[in-house]
Formats: sequence, structure tokens, C-alpha cells
Amino acid sequence: MRLDRYLANRARVSRQDVRRLVAEGRVMVNGEVNRTLDREIRVFDRIELDGESLQVGKAARYLMLHKPAGCVSATQDTAHRTVLDLIDEPDKQDLHIAGRLDFNTTGLMLLTNDGQWSRRLTQPTSLQGKVYLVETEDEIDPACVEAFARGMYFRFENLTTLPAKLVILGSTKARLTLHEGRYHQVKRMFGRFNNKVTALHRESMGPLTLDGLLEPGGYRPLTAHEIGQI
Repeated sequence: MRLDRYLANRARVSRQDVRRLVAEGRVMVNGEVNRTLDREIRVFDRIELDGESLQVGKAARYLMLHKPAGCVSATQDTAHRTVLDLIDEPDKQDLHIAGRLDFNTTGLMLLTNDGQWSRRLTQPTSLQGKVYLVETEDEIDPACVEAFARGMYFRFENLTTLPAKLVILGSTKARLTLHEGRYHQVKRMFGRFNNKVTALHRESMGPLTLDGLLEPGGYRPLTAHEIGQI
């Protein structure tokens, strides 16, 4: 919400009065005088008018989690353990998942209460690559490399996947970089070559790489540098 609209609603004053209050330097955002009417206000901002607090501002939270297999990428589920069940944090119900993983897929998962940040990370237009370590049942056909790079047409969704980079590491092992997250995308792409994915592990999302010190089920807050990279 824009600052002028927020003040008009919260302080119950007219838009004309809002302009005067801002011009007189009586409005502070995050401890600093604000003179911009169209500034976008977020739930994390602290807003004061004449020294009186109108909005305290929530603390933005960013967590890195090593998702284990057999865990649902959801905030609640009646039948299975969820990723939130792995976290011992106050107000964890305010967190949402930035980039879900399938039930038996392991690896990097990010949780936050900052919707703008998570959208920058996960939207295909942001071109933030997601890197997966893939193991397959049968030997990987070298033709996969070109097919993945070209993109694959999925008839059900009537779309063609974005170009993906596949690096074959061994007869049944590869590293795959995607820039989107379609439904069961990795399994479906290998399925075009009649090859079953037996294990899938996400190593990184954009510049954020899974901490090697995190055991499956472990988590930690992101550093200020990591948050700022997105």
C-alpha cells in the first residue's frame, strides 16, 4: 500500500492533510523522516506520526532448510510431516515456502515471511537458476543434453519448458539447472527418454547454496549478505 493511502486509512485524515503532514516532516518510516507520498509500505516497516507509532513493523525472517525425504512441502498436512514441523521457531505459521520440493526430493529449501523476496527468487522471469543432482534408474542418454537445452513441449499445460542445462556426471548421474519449477518437471523430462528418476536433490537456488554443515532436517537463518543477493 502507498504511504499516502496508508496514512489516510490509519490516521483517518484526508489526502490533503496527509500531504501536509508529510511535507512538514511529521511522518517517519523506519526511524527517518519520509517526504515521499507514493512510497510503498510493507508489513516490515515501522511508521510513526508525530512520534506516535502507527505500525511497529514485523521482523523479516529468512531460513535455509535441508529438506529430508518423506516430508511434505507444505505448512500443514493431516497425513504427513511437513517442513514446518522441522522448525522450532516462534510464529513459524507466518512463514511460507519459496520453491517447493516433491515428497521424496531432498535438499535446499527456503522459508520466509517476505513475499516480495520469495517472488524475486522463484519467478521464471528472474532467471534464478535452480541446480539439482539427479540419479536415474537407467543410463542417461547423451541426447538428453540437447533436448533439455532446446526445451520440451508439455501437451497437458500447452507449454514448452525453458532451456535447461544438463551435465552428465556418470552413467546414471547428472547435474541439472532449471529456471522454472513445473509439476514433476525433472521426472517428466527424463521420462521422455523412458528413464526413471530414482533420486533428486536440490543443491542451490540462484546464488544460495545448501550449507554443507546442515544435516537433513536442519535449518539456519540466512545471513544479511545471502538475503541481499536476491
